[in-house]
Amino acid sequence: MTDIFLEGGRTLIGSELVETSLALSGQDIAEVDASRGRARLAINARDLLVLPGIVDLHGDAFERQMMPRAGVDFPIDVALADSDRQAISNGITTVFHATTCSWEPGLRSADNARGLMEAIERQRPQFAADTRFHLRHETYNLDAETEIGQWLTEGRVDLFAFNDHMDGTVGDMAKPRKRNRMVERTGLSSEDFDRLVGHIMSRAADVPASVSRLAATARAAEVRMLSHDDATPAMRQGFRAMGVAIAEFPVNEETAREAASHGDAIVYGAPNVVRGGSHTGWTKASDMIAKGLCSVLASDYYYPAQLLAAFRLAADGVLPLTKAWNLVSAAPARATGLADRGVLAEGRRADILLVDDSVPLRPRLIAVISGGKLVHLADATRLLGMAATPREAVVAA
Repeated sequence: MTDIFLEGGRTLIGSELVETSLALSGQDIAEVDASRGRARLAINARDLLVLPGIVDLHGDAFERQMMPRAGVDFPIDVALADSDRQAISNGITTVFHATTCSWEPGLRSADNARGLMEAIERQRPQFAADTRFHLRHETYNLDAETEIGQWLTEGRVDLFAFNDHMDGTVGDMAKPRKRNRMVERTGLSSEDFDRLVGHIMSRAADVPASVSRLAATARAAEVRMLSHDDATPAMRQGFRAMGVAIAEFPVNEETAREAASHGDAIVYGAPNVVRGGSHTGWTKASDMIAKGLCSVLASDYYYPAQLLAAFRLAADGVLPLTKAWNLVSAAPARATGLADRGVLAEGRRADILLVDDSVPLRPRLIAVISGGKLVHLADATRLLGMAATPREAVVAA
């Protein structure tokens, strides 16, 4: 017996939108162009888009649930549960929580990263989205190297990024507003923060060797790696030589071209597309996409952005929707090594979105299926009926 049947709908099959029906069984798509048969649950998808679920390889909006205001903390389990609901309600069926492990105390500390990793491991069975751990290692956090190496070896890290925000930190110390924000985030006094930054900077010569050792550990553990904010082609070349095949937010076109010329995955933020440019004044993502210099869009700091960005690209004539959707689904799945999702095909994981696209630039999610379970439903009139023994479904409206 089929578990869920999706009747009709303009379904993204390969690179085309095709009117067809899908039958789901267990966690997978059992049949494309299916007949209803004895489905336990049937959903009317007519006049809707049927799209693969979004894969978000870098999202840190969960930090706002943990610390909605500077110095105001909420329990990690509560924050993660709320973040899961937000991700699902924005079509994200696979989410990598991008967790910073910095030399700073507070929100981005090693202690907090450890707590987040452990909480994700505990709560993973309860989440509607397939939830994974993306560790963003601040390379100057030398004291954490041994512990991070152990996490990598134990298979507890799903993606591993090298971050270096030290120059920005030093530069921001001369800007009162940004300095105050950094100090508040750490919970230190202004004087203690200055002393800490001075101590961290004094160890700069030890950073390259630490990066090399951790990259070797990640390679041995077969953990995919990212480099963050590559500033020059030489920097991208150096990371590639260590097996870091994903360029995350390259800051200029020449660096992005270096990445593209070697087949590296290139990640930009979907908020950049939605807003029409970078909030930092750096590279405009839609320009990079038009030039073939972006292969993945991530939610970055705003969960609704991936869904909105794909439709914005189509409306602006940058890409047809079928190709724009690749940036938020199939491409990030490939980049992260998840071969079972990102496309709608028989035998693939049943991560599926039903989207009402009748209002330009404002797609509305009608239903979300994650791993074969209906986890979000915004319009119950779409239900066509259930068999006598209904499939248990978690509905997070």
